[in-house]
Amino acid sequence: MVNLIAIVGTNSDKSTNRTLLEYMQKHFETQANIELVEIKDLPLFNKPADKTLPDNAKALAEKIEAADGVIISTPEYDHSVPAALMNALSWLSYGVVPFVDKPVMITGASYGTLGSSRAQQHLRQILDAPELKARIMPSSEFLLSHSLQAFDGDGNLVDEENITLLNGLFADFLRFIEIMSQLNQAHAANKAHAENFSWDN
Repeated sequence: MVNLIAIVGTNSDKSTNRTLLEYMQKHFETQANIELVEIKDLPLFNKPADKTLPDNAKALAEKIEAADGVIISTPEYDHSVPAALMNALSWLSYGVVPFVDKPVMITGASYGTLGSSRAQQHLRQILDAPELKARIMPSSEFLLSHSLQAFDGDGNLVDEENITLLNGLFADFLRFIEIMSQLNQAHAANKAHAENFSWDN
């Protein structure tokens, strides 16, 4: 069984993105071990000169490094990802490279009709940056719109179309992880490139 890290992409105490990941953790428990992780306690990124990470950022990087894949669920703030998620990704690409060649599935929930579509597109661009170099599952948006009405009192998705779509995308993600594990001939070079990358060069 694969081991996945699910990142709650917000520092909000109440978020339907957290509810979505909790649902996935329960719904797919026979297919994957999914551990939810929070980013709300990470300090503001301040680019320490010695590249020493806060303990919680280092622990998160180690979890991602050890996982078979990562799920990130993001809300949309001002047509982009939340500042808290940008902050987390800054820590996770400064002196550490846990995302290099790591399979990533992106999901998102929003109160409106677009289901965080712009934020997901932006997140794909960020994860493709030279310091991160993740492998994002293509053509796989799960956009949960009107998310305040999307769950019942037990935190279960209520719309059968959403459930069917999520089931299919998750099955594809498991296959994506399997395929990506075989495409590892350049991993050492990719990792070295990310470790040595500098915008100052």
